[in-house]
Amino acid sequence: MIVLGIETSCDETAAAVVNDGRRILGESLLSQLEAHEPFGGVVPEIAARAHLEYADHVVGQAMGRSGVTFADLDGVAAAAGPGLIGGVMVGVMTAKAIAAVHDLPFAAVNHLEGHALTARLTDDVAFPYLLLLVSGGHCQLLAVEGVGAYRRLGTTIDDSLGEAFDKTAKMLGLGYPGGPAVEKAALAGNAARFALPRPMRGRPGCHFSFSGLKTAVRQTLMALPEGKLETADIADLCASFQAAAGDVVVERCGHAIRMVRQTHPAIGTLVVAGGVAANAYLRGRLGELAKAESLRLVAPPQRLCTDNGVMIAWAGLERLRLGLADGLDFAPRPRWPLDPDAPPATGAGVKA
Repeated sequence: MIVLGIETSCDETAAAVVNDGRRILGESLLSQLEAHEPFGGVVPEIAARAHLEYADHVVGQAMGRSGVTFADLDGVAAAAGPGLIGGVMVGVMTAKAIAAVHDLPFAAVNHLEGHALTARLTDDVAFPYLLLLVSGGHCQLLAVEGVGAYRRLGTTIDDSLGEAFDKTAKMLGLGYPGGPAVEKAALAGNAARFALPRPMRGRPGCHFSFSGLKTAVRQTLMALPEGKLETADIADLCASFQAAAGDVVVERCGHAIRMVRQTHPAIGTLVVAGGVAANAYLRGRLGELAKAESLRLVAPPQRLCTDNGVMIAWAGLERLRLGLADGLDFAPRPRWPLDPDAPPATGAGVKA
């Protein structure tokens, strides 16, 4: 099978062509970073207009690099949610148009499922496995039992970890995107200097909370001498924040490992995916946990952790080869949980 995938759910216009031999035949990605940087975050209207302007070009570029034609495709997929609905609509309508013109099956892919299944493309991971999905919008632990079969073990009850990274960077004047900026600054910092909280640590279960950690960073910053924020202060605060986040993530994942082993005692893989999975410090901490628990840690290459067309093409291929095509009347979704049957998590709201 050969499938084209289109990703427009946030601020990257991306497309890729993959085949069922786990090969990326061609890809293209247009970042909108410069357009959103002056605002310190993604502006939905600007993002949607950029997707509308460049989607055709990006798809054409990916197809050109793949060496195949539309006649060679076995299907077309698009990220149909969750995400910024204006951008999601652009990608979905582009994919539907291609499917209609070339008489191809269409797959409406959950953007989060794209992240969840990437490890099967890059490392041929077998079901079931434990997934830590960490991004700017979500922070979840899930048992991945098959395509379309996700059991949520834990979620954030307030902020996602990516959001906490971005807001910490903004408070420290490090610019946007915040995650890489905090990670870079932390390399020169002393993680023991500031005593920041570890929200939820010591409590049962697998839920996360990062709002209190973000607030503690703000309070610590305000307690420093006004107008005398030194480079060392920024580095130490970033390192302290990152260490606190790492402690929380490791403990919550430890709980999830014990929980998932109750139903899948032979589970052998911990996968970390999503934009925050690109953070080398967190990968290192999770590697230590996996080794202690006799698990294999799989983290996709950094370029496939952030939003990309490859993950949507692959998830679409996984769905289409099981016969899970969608009608051209499929409506884009701004909210779309991977586990719609998960019990409510107080405070989680749309991030459940």
